[in-house]
Amino acid sequence: MKVVLASGSPRRKELMEQLDINFEIIPASGEELITKEVPEDIVRELSSQKAEEVALFLVKKGDESAMCNAFETAVIGADTIVVKDKAILGKPKDVEDAVQMIMSLQGQVHAVYTGVCVMMVSMENEMKIVSSFVERTEVTVYPMSETEIREYVATGEPMDKAGAYAIQGAFARYIKKIDGDYYNVMGLPIARLWQTFLKEQK
Repeated sequence: MKVVLASGSPRRKELMEQLDINFEIIPASGEELITKEVPEDIVRELSSQKAEEVALFLVKKGDESAMCNAFETAVIGADTIVVKDKAILGKPKDVEDAVQMIMSLQGQVHAVYTGVCVMMVSMENEMKIVSSFVERTEVTVYPMSETEIREYVATGEPMDKAGAYAIQGAFARYIKKIDGDYYNVMGLPIARLWQTFLKEQK
């Protein structure tokens, strides 16, 4: 079985490498279409869109794709959102947006949701979802001054992160506690992915 990660995220790549399996990266690049309102439903929808986009790409390439020469190819799509008081915090538009996001998180508890979808592509170019789940982690952030927030934003680290922070980066000094999967906050709950699908396939 071949494994394809439908994400160009360096953090998800790093996490997949921890599983000690062979995989390739074909990033999904299509427009994200959100029709849901509940956080769990949103990430489930977006992760399936990403997996389907890359699966369709492999099907269209047919025999020209080395990936489709395998008996089966597993395409893994994932999407992560940060939620505070029912507001979804995506990637900041600019510096001030990042400052305001972190201002809303400091001294508070928020939730991080990651949806994961695994879609199989067979030699006959048949596609089917074989696993779909959502992981939720609560994160508590220490109180931060505006000076601390602006100094952190000035590092540039928040600018391509949902919620405007990286738990594995310089923001770690402000994380008071987490309730749930740490790797989920990074963008991929690898233990659950392993236990629910990849372990059976190895």
